[in-house]
Amino acid sequence: MEELFGSLVQGAGILFNPDTFLLTVLYMIGGLLLGMFVGALPGLTTLTAMAILLPIVFFLPPIFGIPFLLGIYKGGIYGGSVPAILVSMPGTGAAVATTFDGPALTRQGKGRKALEMALFSSVAGDFTSDLVTIFAIVPIALIALAIGPPELAAVLFLSLIVISATGSGAFVKGLLVMGIGLFVAMIGQDPIGALARFDFGIFELRSGIGLLPMLIGLFALSELLLSIEKRAATYIKAGAKALEGERLKWSEFKASGRTIARSTVIGTSIGMIPGVGQVVAAFVGYAAAKNASKHPERYGKGELDGVAAAEAANNAVNGPTLVPMLTFGIPGDNITAILLGAFVAVGMRPGPELMVEQGPQVFAILLAMLLANVLFVIVGYLTIPAFARVVRIPKSILMPLTIMFAFAGVFAVRNNPTDLYILGAFGVIGYVLRKFRFDVAPLAMAFILGPEIERAVGQTLSLSRGDLFGYIAFERPITLVIIILTPVIAWYLWRRSSKLQREASALAPPE
Repeated sequence: MEELFGSLVQGAGILFNPDTFLLTVLYMIGGLLLGMFVGALPGLTTLTAMAILLPIVFFLPPIFGIPFLLGIYKGGIYGGSVPAILVSMPGTGAAVATTFDGPALTRQGKGRKALEMALFSSVAGDFTSDLVTIFAIVPIALIALAIGPPELAAVLFLSLIVISATGSGAFVKGLLVMGIGLFVAMIGQDPIGALARFDFGIFELRSGIGLLPMLIGLFALSELLLSIEKRAATYIKAGAKALEGERLKWSEFKASGRTIARSTVIGTSIGMIPGVGQVVAAFVGYAAAKNASKHPERYGKGELDGVAAAEAANNAVNGPTLVPMLTFGIPGDNITAILLGAFVAVGMRPGPELMVEQGPQVFAILLAMLLANVLFVIVGYLTIPAFARVVRIPKSILMPLTIMFAFAGVFAVRNNPTDLYILGAFGVIGYVLRKFRFDVAPLAMAFILGPEIERAVGQTLSLSRGDLFGYIAFERPITLVIIILTPVIAWYLWRRSSKLQREASALAPPE
């Protein structure tokens, strides 16, 4: 415990190092601006922006690259509220609940007031959940350090099952996609004996599938292909209203304090459940605020409290999703899968040993998350008028540029043409899976966790010395308990996730 708190102090020293602090701040501001820009564009999501810009992280030290991506993450989730409020078109899925009251406020001449409420409630929810993350990560890291290969293999397998169960698609579809991901992870050399397998005689596949082209193809390129299918006219409405109206008053923000606190608790709790995410948190936060209100009839007709409820809840998800990723190496959703790729790219492999080997760097990044929220208030407040104009930029210009950046970014990292083929292949795979309503997240998670599971299982088999059952049953009882509880936990979380998603669908407007 003392060692971890020592790492916290050293992390503060790394973040506030006079030689690098200014650059760290500038990278975070750049990330916030890029995130808000992409979030304000209907059709381009935060996930797309993070995937496209991931190659930049490969060329930066951790204290610059990771905060840069975190800035995109935070700015993107908020940026989605801009078109949601001004033109009733959410820039990201997380902002759908904001369309219930945001456009009505704009029609009443309170667009600026609504955007400022969204900004301040977003920062309040995000900052609080980040604090919870920093305090929660120490005890969970201590638990992670105490487990061995058998327990780690069981926990990773449990995580894959839970991610498949709580995804946006059917459970069976999630398991099927997870199987595909595990197979793709086995292409190349095995992590124990370094023997080539499943390379189909193609020399370039002997080193395996690259994480970067796979992630960008699966998440970004497939989404761009789906977006191109839709007509541009469905994204941007001609004559979108300009930003207007009075600024938010302190008394109005203070009146929503209880709602923001409630939504922050809801968002933080949901963020700890793998695969559920911001969309569900926003709907649950909005429904809870409406049920607790003395004037529920005002909701949906231009209620500032409704904007605060949705935005605080969806941003409060951001911090807690990092806890399982950093301590066990388990990404809870698509965005944390991208972040995991970024950590690996800068030489920080998330998992039980990360806090021991690179604890000060991890705490420096976690503290940077808190600093990013302070910058978020300043940058967001000053740039609201500018981003209110972004919703009018035509997609016919942005889409080709985004695709070009995706291919250029992948090629720039290793100068390997094979990566371009992998990027295109996974773009098509992701496109086809999404067309048939498969959630692609289990595929990415299985690809990332597959080698770790294989390595942990191999070490467990070696430790068991030919008596695996006896070793697990009598020497590793915790592993046996996790294995027995896996179907029970997966069933419970599947039921809970399905219920939350049904409630969110009931509140969502018809397409």
